[in-house]
Amino acid sequence: MESSSSSKKGTEPSAHRWTNIMGTVIAMITLTLPVFVIAYYSSNKADSPSSQLHYLNDSRK
Repeated sequence: MESSSSSKKGTEPSAHRWTNIMGTVIAMITLTLPVFVIAYYSSNKADSPSSQLHYLNDSRK
């Protein structure tokens, strides 16, 4: 019985290592993706409000 339990222990670390790697990848994506998305959209939207304000000012004249 002990020989079968020791063979299971040999396969568990590789599965445990795989889950650690996948968890790390998911964590890195979760932490970095929002930063890139915010940076992308904030740089594109920075010019839009000034152009909208310009049109609002022209319509009042």
